[in-house]
Amino acid sequence: MKNQELAKIFSRIADSLEFKGENSFKISAYRKVARILNGYPKDIRQTWQENQLKEIPGVGEGIAKKIAEYLETGKMKKYQEVTRDVPEGIFHLLEIPGLGPKTVRLIYDKLGVQNLEDLKKVGADGSLARLFGIGDKKVENIEKGMERYLQVSQRLFLGVAFPAAEEIISLLRKKVKRISAAGSLRRMKETIGDIDILAAGKPAVIQVFTSLPIVKQVLVAGETKASVLVETNNLQVDLRLVQEECYGAALLYFTGSKDHNIKLRSMAKERGWKISEYGLFEGEKVLAAKEEEDIYRNLGLAYIPPELREDQGEIEAAAGGRLPDLITLDDIKGDLHVHSEYSDGVNSLPALAEQAQEMGYQYLAVCDHTRTASYAGGLSNKDLHRRNSEIDRVNQGFNQFRLLKGVEVEILQDGSLDYPEEVLAKQDFVLAAVHQGFRKDVTERMIKAMQNPFVNAIAHPTGRLISRREGYEVNLRKVMDEAVRTKTALELNAYYDRLDLNDGSCREAKEKGVKIVINTDSHNLGMFSYIRLGVGTARRGWLEKKDVLNTLNLDDLEDYLKQPK
Repeated sequence: MKNQELAKIFSRIADSLEFKGENSFKISAYRKVARILNGYPKDIRQTWQENQLKEIPGVGEGIAKKIAEYLETGKMKKYQEVTRDVPEGIFHLLEIPGLGPKTVRLIYDKLGVQNLEDLKKVGADGSLARLFGIGDKKVENIEKGMERYLQVSQRLFLGVAFPAAEEIISLLRKKVKRISAAGSLRRMKETIGDIDILAAGKPAVIQVFTSLPIVKQVLVAGETKASVLVETNNLQVDLRLVQEECYGAALLYFTGSKDHNIKLRSMAKERGWKISEYGLFEGEKVLAAKEEEDIYRNLGLAYIPPELREDQGEIEAAAGGRLPDLITLDDIKGDLHVHSEYSDGVNSLPALAEQAQEMGYQYLAVCDHTRTASYAGGLSNKDLHRRNSEIDRVNQGFNQFRLLKGVEVEILQDGSLDYPEEVLAKQDFVLAAVHQGFRKDVTERMIKAMQNPFVNAIAHPTGRLISRREGYEVNLRKVMDEAVRTKTALELNAYYDRLDLNDGSCREAKEKGVKIVINTDSHNLGMFSYIRLGVGTARRGWLEKKDVLNTLNLDDLEDYLKQPK
């Protein structure tokens, strides 16, 4: 969790400098370090102890000293220096979609706005709209952004909560007989409330839990339940202890959505039984309690995976033997969307290949940005050729693995693509994406792109960012229909702020026969782990191995990609 802690510190340094109108290169450098640390795959403390901080791509001597200073003392002089005269509320304002640093500085200087409450007041009394350069339309957009920020800020990203829960569970595992995440986290929802952990163990485990080094504050601690705040993002984590003999019943009870659990209780009631967190009962007789599977079986149901427990037809499917054989992490044979240092990634091609092989992958498609995406280091034709030549050289060292030449090609305003067909034809995998021109409906642009014979998939098809925007205006059903017709896959982008397609759209795509490709869109090695979030979302969308393109082994994938569209 120190990685995320330091990432937040560097991000706040960047925010402070931007608010003050400082040098843009310094701001970009701190933001880049924040992104790198947020996705760094090792514990930063271990790297520091091994004196290898400068081995991290993007971390120079100055940043390494700042990291070491913080890990040694718990403080960073630079952070204290640049944030000292910035009100705390300003950092929250900078997170509001549509409210950039220049606007925040303007309303701070002219209206004295320092926090969300101040912003609400100046919006309501009309003084915000009267400021030069603001106007009613911008006020409307700011209000929408504030509404979205308030909604999202009350929830935790799956990509933040999941690794935090994993760390806590790993620290407690030796002290308990059984332990698992529960609630919406176990169901792999894209955002959650608090982290719920269920364990079978003795009351002494509570003391161990509340004394963990990552615990910032103990909110409550009893014999069977405790709640704490941990260092990273002030996350609240609740631990509940139960007896081992009723662990399955408790896990079932504290995992399912409200509607799923109500339906199970109704099924039990129809039989004259009762179901609770302590078990399934016929009068005083315990029919099942220790294992979830036993409770489902007694109710005449196949075991329902946690991700499906939303009362969206899963109970009826379990009763009728129609549950899907959900995709698993082991089914994934490669990632078809990562970025290298040639565009806006931070890692070299050999480093990407090494990480992919460590994950057991057979292939990895390096899909760097194309020339129009200059803001993301988009490659000219010459740079693309240079990168592809290096891929050929790197591949000479492999027998059972291959780096694929790929691009994330821009879909331009008229639906044409950023590279001509003769360039696209030389790539192994072509991912087409919309990154600009969101204000107009992008449906026809996407459809035209899919009709290109060399486009294999559409990246992040709705363009949403959970934290800040709804996405493009797009008729997803029309896009799906064209995807089937043109044999174009749609991406499930596993980055936690995207998870795009979402679970509902994945299920609709499956029903239409659209191929899905689960990618991480990695810009550093740490982001490779987001594949777990993508698989979790795919499972929520009822996807099976056969529905997902990158479950194919290397030979089968190459054969598939060679087929004419």
